[in-house]
Order: sequence, then structure tokens, then C-alpha cells
Amino acid sequence: MTVYENYFYSEHDFDKEHMGYKPLSIPEGVEAAPLPVPPVLKPDKLEGNDIYYTIEAQVGESQILPGKKTTTWGYNAPLLGQTMVVKTGQRVHVHLKNSLPVLTSFHWHGMEVPGPITDGGCHAPVYPGEEKDIEFTVKQPAALTWLHAHPCPSTAMQVWMGLAMGVVVTDDNEARLPIPKNYGVDEFPIILQDRTFHDNQLDYRQDYDPMGVFGEVPLINGAVKPFVDVTTRKVRLLFLGGSDRREWRLHFEHDLTMTQIGGDDSFLRHPIDVKKLLIGPGERQQVIVDFKDFKPGDTVALYTDDFKLVEFRIHEFAHTDADDKELPFNIFTPEDPDVNPDMPVRHVTMDDHDKINGLRFSMERIDMEQELNSVEYWDITNTNSSAAGMLHPFHIHGAHFLVVSRNGQKPNPNEINVYKDTVEVGPGETVRLKVYFQNPGVFMYHCHIIEHEDAGMMAQIKIVDPKDPDKEYKLMDMETITNAFASEMGVEPGEVFMPGMDVEEMDMGCAFHKAEAEQSRRLVEAVSAASHGHRGHESAEHGHVDSSSGASH
Repeated sequence: MTVYENYFYSEHDFDKEHMGYKPLSIPEGVEAAPLPVPPVLKPDKLEGNDIYYTIEAQVGESQILPGKKTTTWGYNAPLLGQTMVVKTGQRVHVHLKNSLPVLTSFHWHGMEVPGPITDGGCHAPVYPGEEKDIEFTVKQPAALTWLHAHPCPSTAMQVWMGLAMGVVVTDDNEARLPIPKNYGVDEFPIILQDRTFHDNQLDYRQDYDPMGVFGEVPLINGAVKPFVDVTTRKVRLLFLGGSDRREWRLHFEHDLTMTQIGGDDSFLRHPIDVKKLLIGPGERQQVIVDFKDFKPGDTVALYTDDFKLVEFRIHEFAHTDADDKELPFNIFTPEDPDVNPDMPVRHVTMDDHDKINGLRFSMERIDMEQELNSVEYWDITNTNSSAAGMLHPFHIHGAHFLVVSRNGQKPNPNEINVYKDTVEVGPGETVRLKVYFQNPGVFMYHCHIIEHEDAGMMAQIKIVDPKDPDKEYKLMDMETITNAFASEMGVEPGEVFMPGMDVEEMDMGCAFHKAEAEQSRRLVEAVSAASHGHRGHESAEHGHVDSSSGASH
């Protein structure tokens, strides 16, 4: 079998080559500790095919660094959350509670649910002290999805505080596969994040960077220097790129091979062997690692670049069925429906650090419409030049997609025949996707560098059900949500921190204080100047784009 030995992307485009990058470091005095494994969230009740959960966003304290505890936010936990497990075909009922001092929302990243309210983006705020109920049917195969806050324009800050948790979908196919699946023993979620601490506290405003915020300290499942006691030959790792900005370029020491079995929203059709794995913000990848060549007392470290993230400590192996059995060549068969021949290719551009198709996000503007279950090509272009550009992770709410090509060539080996919802797009690159939606509603699509989406690199699509073509959806407006934040914070609306947002011609001040405005202006001008010449080339190559519809003519 071929072993892939690179990250599939140009090193020149890695985030470490661009402005604002911060290397990782371990603060003095931090001792190695066991990897925290988020407990499985217990359902409130199970009635036949219906399962009921309560998820509470809450304030807590976490012992992350030596000394005083850090104030953090989490779901049913002080930091991050408990792992929610659902099964394909189940009807899921969720009681949402907001015990935070500010409004939040509950976005089901990777879950194919109706929009915009159930999806939990900007149009579904849950106010402090408020409780709401949502429900949806799981219509997708086994995968690691996740829940995170998504209140515009405060998504980045709330994720920075800790509002992110795993949502695992299981199915019969996964149950049949000979893979490790004993959670916390030979199957581990690995939530990759980075944070900067100020006297042991998080201060997002102080660390804010419009190009994306890098933290200086790694947090793996909320721990700085974790280790895993390995008691089985094979271990399954479920990686989640949970950072606001940082890419994770993963590899094991001793040149150990990883067998990748999963992407964002499904298993791969065929497992592939890799030495290196790049995981961008919002992406998920699943791998199996076989420690058969190591003996008790050995250690094997997982690195990002040249920085050690997690240490795996080898113990006596307890035998499992997965240790002996080989993976079949076919582990998942994705549906690959024909594209609607009546629809043109849709063109979506990610421009500078704050625009989609040349426009900043506007809460009440619908940028595209697509018919329910209509399968269509989307061409996603990163219009920034390689001189000052970066990889932009493009994400669509409420749908999975298949990656068709990169600049007209084959996709990366680990994104072929696998359902994705987030894909890295390099400077000057066009990635073609095959997209369809199983649920009606209004959904967002955006860059998942979270500061970029907060700044306006986000747009909206309305999915129209032919059986109810005139259905309208109430969309949150910028003034209402800004006034709500202002009231909660005890400040004037113009003092609410919402960097770069299109406030729909309101005199809200955009809440930029002088230093923040100057920093943003300088960095935006630098990126814009470097990208203008390239954008003209892209327009000539891809044809005219109608900003109101996104469709090419």
C-alpha cells in the first residue's frame, strides 16, 4: 500500500509563514498529566427511537496552569464539554440552557439539521437564563462532529473561552468494522486548541488579531502536557481542529505510520497510510495507530511541526479483536449522486480576510438560493496571492459535500470519497465541491478561521423546498443582537466589540477602539495590496460572478 509522506499542501502557505504566527511553548512549572477524556454525556431519557439530552452553557474554573485556576466556559463542564453520542436514524431532542452572562448560540458543526434555528448559527441566540428546545433526526453516517458557540459576531471569543464539545455519530457500519472503539481505552478524542494566558486568565480582547488569533500554549482536551497510557496495540484517535486560527501539522516520532480511516463527516471509502496529517480549523480526521513494534516502557510522541503535543506511554498490551484483524479495503461507500444538469457551477470567492464574493457578511442578506436535494457544483476560490495569503478553511453549515478537484486536478488522497464539511483552500486555488442539502432553511458558509468569519468572511444560502417554495425565515438583525450584547455588558451599543462587521449602515461605531482600528487597518491594507493583482486573474479565469446569487453566467 502507498504511504503518503507529506501534508498535501505547500509549505509556503502554512500559517507559520504568515503574519501574526506564534510558536507554541509550555509554561514553566507545568507537569505531565493524563490526557483528560471528556465523559460521555448521559441522556435524560431514551424512549424507543427518541433520545433526550440537556446541554447547558456555563461558567466554570479549570486548573490548566500551576497556581490560580482559569475562568473558562463549557457545556455541562467547566471547560469544553461532555461527549454526546447519537446514532444514525435516531430522533434527538435537546434542551438548551444558557447559564452564561451573555447570549450564546449552539451550532451543530457537521450535523445535517434544519436551519437556521436548529442549526444554531447567528440567528438562533439563546439569551442569559433562557432555555430552548430543539429536535432533529440524524440523517448521516458515523463521524465525529462538534458543537460550538456561533453568536455573531462573538463566535471567536466564546470558542476561545471554551465552548466546544464533541458530538459522535455512530451507525451499524461502524459497529461492524474491526477498529478500536472502546472509548477512553483504545479510542480517544484529541481536541487540538491553543491559548495565551495572562496571569492564568484568558483575555481575548488583548490577544485579538483580525488575521486570526494564535495562542502560545497548546491545549489538548484542555490539558497542556498530556500523556496517554497505551494498553492495546492499536489506538484510534479522533482529531478535531478546534483552534481559532492555528493549523496542526501532525506526525509521530520514530516515523510511525498512521492509517487514516475518517474525515469530517464519514469514514473514507478506503483507508490510507500517512506519515503526516494537516488539520485546519474546524476539520476532523480519524486515524488508527499501531504500536506493535514497541515494548512496555517505551514512549512515542505526537508532534505538530517540531513541538511535542502528546506522549503515548506503552504498557503491557491487553489483547483486543481489533489488534489482529486487518481493515477491509472498502470501509464506507459514499452516495455520489449526479449533478443537476440544469444548474450552472456556483462560484464562491474568499477575499482578503473578511469577504465572500467581495462582500462582508450581512445578517439579513440571502446571498444564494438552492433547491432542496439539488446536487450542484460549487467552485471555491481563495483569491489571495501566495505572497501574503494563507490557507482558508471553507465550511458549509447543514450539509456535507464531496471534494471533486483542486485546480482541475485530483483532490488530496485523504479527501477522495469521504464526506466533508470543511476544506482547506490555498492561495490562488480553486476547489470544486459537489454539494446538496437534505434539510430546508437558511445556512451560513464561511471561512473557519473564526476571526475571519466574525469580520465578515461569511455568507448565507437559502435552501428552498419545492413543496413549500414561499416559506420565509425570520433572521436576526444586527441592531437587535448588538443591543442585546450592550445590555448584558452594561455598555453603549457602539462599545460592543464586533471587529469588522457589516452593521448594515447603522451608526453603531463597529466598536473599534483606536488601537484596534489602527492594527486592523494596517494588516488589512497589507493583505489587500498583495491580493489585488491576483483577483483580476481569477475573475478572467472563472467568469462573471453575480454577488447576489453566487451563480456563474
